[in-house]
Amino acid sequence: MKKALVISIVALLVAAVALVKEFLPCANKTAGISATDVEAVLKDHPEYVVNALQAYDQKLRDEAEAKHKALIKDNEAKLVENNAPFQGPADSKIVMVEFYDYACGYCRRLYPELDKLLAKNTDVKVLFRPVAFVSQYSEYAARAVLAANEQGKFNELHKELFSAQKQLDDKLVDELAEKVGIDVEKMKADMKSDKVNAAFESNHSLAETIQIEGVPTVIINGESVQSAPTAIQSKIDASK
Repeated sequence: MKKALVISIVALLVAAVALVKEFLPCANKTAGISATDVEAVLKDHPEYVVNALQAYDQKLRDEAEAKHKALIKDNEAKLVENNAPFQGPADSKIVMVEFYDYACGYCRRLYPELDKLLAKNTDVKVLFRPVAFVSQYSEYAARAVLAANEQGKFNELHKELFSAQKQLDDKLVDELAEKVGIDVEKMKADMKSDKVNAAFESNHSLAETIQIEGVPTVIINGESVQSAPTAIQSKIDASK
């Protein structure tokens, strides 16, 4: 709390200084307003500084979102390449890409809702791009499902990892893989293969390129969509 308060105070001071520097030259030319006058106004109306800071923060957010959208469009062809496990019609005109982490709490909460939504929208092609953002075990889980895909068992392990009631670790991933009939030794070997390395690294490279800052991130037909079932369904409906 103290650290956050200090950061907030410093941010306000920086905003105040910037405001004075920007405002004072123009003010001097037109009305002979001094730095003391500006300081007095800010002292009597500190909300001016807060409002300016909030407006600046929103401006940065808007610029970042616009850049994110442009980067997605520029890299859409790479996003939908079939180097990732997918379900649904291979030639569907509606293509969803999901970046997620098996150790991500919100990803886990979204999974059953997204699973139901996709069951109702069988005309949607979904590419799954697991990444390792959250936990020390995230990479093992991501590589495991990519390797499980080589045995035609991606969906089975994907479901088990998101449905597990225990904290995720390497041992649990192996146990769940064995539970769904995966050859665990082959899976472990494939996890280090060139193909899985390329798929895993591609996911991270794409996430970095389009500036993904958190998971889950859902992209439908080249547009980032709020990762909520209602927003995803609305975008699917609009794409039909």
